[in-house]
Amino acid sequence: MAGPVSRVLSSSQLATLARHGEERRAEVGEKLFEIGDETYPFIAILEGEAAVLDAAGNEIVRHGPSGFLGEMNLLSGQTVFLTAEATKPMRYVAVEREELRKLLLEDALLSDVLLSAFVQRRELLQQRQGIGIGIVGPRDSAPTRQLVDFAKRQRLPFSWTDSADDAEAARALEGLEPGEVPLVRLPGGAELHAPSDGELSRALGIGLELGAREEVDLLVIGGGPAGLGAAVYGASEGLETLVVESTVLGGQAGASRRIENYLGFPAGITGSELTSRAVTQARKFNARTATPYRARELEPGDGHHLVRLEEGNEIAARAVVIATGAEYRKLPVADLEQYEGLSVFYAAGPPEAQICGGQRVAVVGGGNSAAQAAVWLARGGALVTLLHRRADLAETMSSYLLDELDRYGVSVRDRSEITELHGSDGRLEAVTLTDGARLPYSFLFLFLGASPCTDWLGDAVDRDEKGFIRTGPEIGAEGLLETSVPRVYAAGDVRANSIKRCATAVGEGAAVVRFVHEQLAPATPAR
Repeated sequence: MAGPVSRVLSSSQLATLARHGEERRAEVGEKLFEIGDETYPFIAILEGEAAVLDAAGNEIVRHGPSGFLGEMNLLSGQTVFLTAEATKPMRYVAVEREELRKLLLEDALLSDVLLSAFVQRRELLQQRQGIGIGIVGPRDSAPTRQLVDFAKRQRLPFSWTDSADDAEAARALEGLEPGEVPLVRLPGGAELHAPSDGELSRALGIGLELGAREEVDLLVIGGGPAGLGAAVYGASEGLETLVVESTVLGGQAGASRRIENYLGFPAGITGSELTSRAVTQARKFNARTATPYRARELEPGDGHHLVRLEEGNEIAARAVVIATGAEYRKLPVADLEQYEGLSVFYAAGPPEAQICGGQRVAVVGGGNSAAQAAVWLARGGALVTLLHRRADLAETMSSYLLDELDRYGVSVRDRSEITELHGSDGRLEAVTLTDGARLPYSFLFLFLGASPCTDWLGDAVDRDEKGFIRTGPEIGAEGLLETSVPRVYAAGDVRANSIKRCATAVGEGAAVVRFVHEQLAPATPAR
């Protein structure tokens, strides 16, 4: 591992960190942190050297003077995935994570260095076997595939051992009931049997655990760009703010390889880095984030609205922002679920790029996300074809991405729709198109748009024929983003007629807070 893992700090940055941390020493062989630890400080090395090791004791990288230790779990609160020990006598500065959060928001240059390094280090860890959690289960197990998908969406370092192909893995599952599969091995040695997403998250220290009943000023449902925008501005303006998210903070934007047109980032920014910055900013202002929790019901009220979660929790809120976004659309073909998570994917990240090198890959879709994925995979060595149903990509795709497709040798096939998948045991071999052509592909990436995540609302708020939430004067609401229920708002992709752009979603989330302040009456007792 080179490049981002070995970045160094300037003398002025070291001095800044020293003012916010504590100088410590370590002798050769001393552990600075270990796999399974619940937390560790940010470490900036003044003198000496430290090695970072995986669970088997293999050295991943060494850091010397002016180097620093840490990756995304410093900010996310996740369990430690690696061990660090001194290989030469060390003098270093230790900065506790909450102090580091504050510093990153105050020092833009230091934030740029650390956050980009943390994100890239996490991506590199995702490509290494034996780091993070170990999932053991057969490919034909839906709970196993679901947990693998959750780990990917959470951008967790993990390995999956298919017990159908591995004798040792099969022995590990002997004696377990079907409902106890998959087996999950946590960093540090603990094991879980068929954990839910929430149980795995709690075991890894991810996210807040909610009480049976919570009362807040502002409840934000959804942790994508719109939800995080609402959380940052709501909390910064003094509202007690809670964000609940059913999957991963960041939404679809968080999985984007690069957002090229976001204001203030002329070179672009990865979705992961933008999300990390937003979450850090929200927490700075004391907004709370709870994942994974899924909303089940909204019961409007006079003083407080009541939102019930599938996990049994209840939240009484003076105002609610619905920012649940939309879910990926799927191909209308038979047996699609057999391939999902194995050779059919809805995002293209480092784990997928690693297995696709030298393979024939199809990316399906005509929008910017499809183009970004196609370029990313092609740069990783895959032989990529972009399939889309229109006659002209320029109708739906930004011009700079059309140039990128050509630059990286992505083949484009228009007027093409898939009608059948061919393969076995979850391994794709070919697809058939509507014109009868059969094309050999080992992997398929689907970027077909999305449907709003609003079924849980029922008739609580007014929605259009596609399920998107109506807002504004046309339904009699006072504010542009207010729904048919006073003090319930919609922002981002979930809102009818919204512009499906990351920056627009953030803007809507931020704008909601003004309407919230205008509408909130003095607090009344929750029912």
